[in-house]
Amino acid sequence: MKRTVKLTSLKEAVSTVRDGERIALGGFAIYQRPMALTAELVRQKKRQLTLIGILNGIEADLLTGAGVLHCIETSYVGLERFGLARNFRRAAESGVLKTVDYPELIAWDRFRASQEGLPFWPCTFLGGSGVAANNPDIVPFACPVTARQMWAVPPANPDVVLLHAPLGDEYGNVAFHSRKMLPQSADITLSRCCDRVIVSVEKIVSPQQLSRQPHLVEIPAFRTTHIVEAPFGAHPTSVPGIYDCDERAFWDYVTASATPQRFAQWLQQHITGVADHQAYLDQSGNRRLLALRNMT
Repeated sequence: MKRTVKLTSLKEAVSTVRDGERIALGGFAIYQRPMALTAELVRQKKRQLTLIGILNGIEADLLTGAGVLHCIETSYVGLERFGLARNFRRAAESGVLKTVDYPELIAWDRFRASQEGLPFWPCTFLGGSGVAANNPDIVPFACPVTARQMWAVPPANPDVVLLHAPLGDEYGNVAFHSRKMLPQSADITLSRCCDRVIVSVEKIVSPQQLSRQPHLVEIPAFRTTHIVEAPFGAHPTSVPGIYDCDERAFWDYVTASATPQRFAQWLQQHITGVADHQAYLDQSGNRRLLALRNMT
């Protein structure tokens, strides 16, 4: 049986994301975010997207500042040691962006519900919480076994998932390092809860190379719809084991996002005014990018 080649460009892969869809972006906090894919969403002027997340960072703030998002469902949006996600904060406080809050564990469990095809995820610990009181999609019910008060939390149900990973082949098989942390574990869970999975990878390798270490292939080809080679595709976030986060780029982003006007200038300089991901890398400079690998 002939296998389907799924290797394509960032532009082609992101063009399949439709306005108004529910999307999930891989990674965790400020680690292993699919930033090349995120930037392409901005370049293609996607609109009215709902972002479903677990614990979000610069990718959510960037999409918010660029006017891509209509709603975000998550437990947190911030830049960790780099401070507040200012675009997100302004939009949430003004009401421009709809926000739906979930506890971090429940935010993850929502994806587990989608993975298992469940209509809801049962939760026992929302009593007295404003999360349940302010979210009509969370439905209280009595446990049929114990009669204890429980809550039915809706599944994440993304229309499309976008991830960044270390390695893949042209057929869409995706491999991670044997040592996994939260970003990798989150990506694997997300890849199993949706029929449309777009993955950018640091490097495309031969199927033979992956077949020599099949235990590293956590996302098999039948789960992916598109795969893209995008070196430093998580920049300025890190890919653990490959390169560190670019602290200078983070601080530049923080400074620029202080006001909408300064952020608009940053967006033009680094995203919308740059033709593609390769041009973005050229702007960053090879010496600077390679130095991030030496820091790991």
